[in-house]
Amino acid sequence: MPPRRSNTLTEAELRLMRLLWRLGECSVQDLVSAMPADGRLAYNSVLTTIRILESKGYVEHRQDGRAFLYTAVVAEHAAQQSEVRHVIGRFFENSREKLMLAVLGDGQVSAEELARLKQAIAEAEAAARSTEQEEPGQ
Repeated sequence: MPPRRSNTLTEAELRLMRLLWRLGECSVQDLVSAMPADGRLAYNSVLTTIRILESKGYVEHRQDGRAFLYTAVVAEHAAQQSEVRHVIGRFFENSREKLMLAVLGDGQVSAEELARLKQAIAEAEAAARSTEQEEPGQ
C-alpha cells in the first residue's frame, strides 16, 4: 500500500512538482537544469526534496541505467483540490461559503474574475439540481 499523502506541499516541494507537471518524467539533474538561474537549488537539495515527495506519494521513480527518472503521480488539479480542502478545513470550518466570502470581501476581485465566478456558480447550481433529480426519493 502506498504511503499516505500529506495534505500540503512545502514551497520547495511545490516548485519541483510544478516542474514535473510541466516537463513530465525527468532526472534530478533535469530538474536542477530547468530551474531559473536566480532560484536554482543545489543537486542534493533537489534530490532530498524529490525523495520526500516520493515518500508522500506525489512522485514515483523508475531506474534507467544508473539514473532514476521521476514522474508526478498526483495530477496538478488533484493537488490543488487537496490544498483547497486543507485550507477550507483549517481556516473556514469546512465551509466553502466562508472561503468565498473571505475571497470576495478583500476588495481585490476584478470584474472579469467576478464574471467567471458567476459562471462557475451557475454551472455548480445546474450540476447540483441534476444530481438532486437523479437521486431516488427526492
